[in-house]
Amino acid sequence: MISIHNFNFNSKKALVRVDFNVPLDKETLQITDDKRIRAALPTINKILSDNGSAIIMSHLGRPKNGPEDKFSLKHIKSRVEQLTGAEVHFSKDCVGVDAEALSEKLLPGEILLLENVRFHGEETQGDEAFAKQLSKLGDCYVNDAFGTAHRAHASTCQIAQFFPNAKMCGFLMEKEIQSAKAVMEDTKRPFTAIVGGAKVSDKVLIVENLIDKADHIIIGGGMAYTFKKALGGNIGNSLCEDDRLDTCLEILKRAKQKGVSIHLPEDSIIADDFNNNAQSKTTESNQIEVGWMGLDIGSNASKEFSDVISKSKTILWNGPMGVFEMTSFQGGTKSIANAVASATKNGAYSLIGGGDSAAAAKKFGVDQIVSHVSTGGGALLEYFEGKTLPGIEAIRA
Repeated sequence: MISIHNFNFNSKKALVRVDFNVPLDKETLQITDDKRIRAALPTINKILSDNGSAIIMSHLGRPKNGPEDKFSLKHIKSRVEQLTGAEVHFSKDCVGVDAEALSEKLLPGEILLLENVRFHGEETQGDEAFAKQLSKLGDCYVNDAFGTAHRAHASTCQIAQFFPNAKMCGFLMEKEIQSAKAVMEDTKRPFTAIVGGAKVSDKVLIVENLIDKADHIIIGGGMAYTFKKALGGNIGNSLCEDDRLDTCLEILKRAKQKGVSIHLPEDSIIADDFNNNAQSKTTESNQIEVGWMGLDIGSNASKEFSDVISKSKTILWNGPMGVFEMTSFQGGTKSIANAVASATKNGAYSLIGGGDSAAAAKKFGVDQIVSHVSTGGGALLEYFEGKTLPGIEAIRA
């Protein structure tokens, strides 16, 4: 596989797939968080410093029926200019005569930002003819969009075949792959996986796969109550997937056979309503009364989980311990964030899954302390489920 480190982009037009799916203010359509753009800067800057030009492809949002102004990448053009210091041209379509003309005129050191690739249904269909149209715009292909690596879309997968000797991963994609390998392949032990979130069904595959890899699996969030009920506990009105009770028991059985310690919250902070100002109290997680629901792990669980994390050398965190968006129920997730940061300072390797875990890491000020915060929640999840990521395989093929 070609390495971007050794590739010379001099006088080349590099077609770069990035993940600029950034949040925009609904009223002003201004960017509210530009970290995904910043994450791609090392790759873009490498191309420009080599005296090459960058043609940037991305999606934004989920347009349903062709172009929609609120999903146009024109709204991020000025921020790309600001962050790169380069002249940025904008194409009102990602394929066709105008896009090809702008690409042809592009000078070394300049950027061409293409319109949202998902304005064409062929993108998500993985259409080969559409991928071929895109490929006409550049001399080489760089995939730096780990966040979409699990999608077999035209601009993330099919396009790579048209650059058999000039396709590569960008710096961000490389870092994401290396971070995932540090957890699952070059594992330093003890290895602790922290899995949270609302539903067992969302995380069952990752938990099952981690049983073959981890020494400890900490389970928190709403999904913990399905495990508690499966074990015969009373969980009141807490989240529960009754159709997953047998799955939980099977997971616990397999973990025991493999010598993997599963840690469930001993106590919970419960509330009489899903509301930040609801009446709340702490109780044992398997003795929750009807009319009450678990919204966070309790202090005993926080201490036990933090103790396990402190002894770990490899840590994967995917999912919060409670409804951390509400200040009344953020304590458990905050304690986990601090424990992961402390373990990292003491030499552990820590990888934070995207999505809610990344948001929590930022909220509690540990995103710059942990080893790596992934930009791709769904892609990372599928990687840890043991699935092949099409966007990465297309580069390797």
